[in-house]
Amino acid sequence: MSDRPFSILGLQQIAVGGLDKGALRKLWVDTLGLRAEGNFRSESENVDEDIAVAGAGPFQVEVDLMQPIDPEKRPKVHDPALNHVGLWVDDLKAAVTWLEGRGVRFTPGGVRRGASGHDVCFIHPKGNPDAPIGGEGVLIELVQAPPEVIEAHRLAAG
Repeated sequence: MSDRPFSILGLQQIAVGGLDKGALRKLWVDTLGLRAEGNFRSESENVDEDIAVAGAGPFQVEVDLMQPIDPEKRPKVHDPALNHVGLWVDDLKAAVTWLEGRGVRFTPGGVRRGASGHDVCFIHPKGNPDAPIGGEGVLIELVQAPPEVIEAHRLAAG
């Protein structure tokens, strides 16, 4: 038992920055299939962002796709872009096959057992001539969801 007065329940959002949110949107919305939900622009925060979401109900996670209004001003919402993010996937092998077929670059090592015991693979932070779609500066870990996570998401989606 902890005397901590709160509990972390799950991932609510991640914010990904780049000089061109169009490239971020191509990856997160067009390629990975997140839903575009809105936009936010703030001169004082030097940010122009698209808001995308994955999941549903209590499992919904927001992904903010941010670009600076002026790359020379602070805050620099694009620097650093982010280290990496982990995403649950219901069928990792099918996802890798489909994404590779659409030009997504993966890091060496392929699908393997990750630190938490789940099968994982990583989308490379940068594309190359052979696989032009990368993480736009962010390393993205795809994680095979266990059956109970898949079922919880299925039930929550109705």
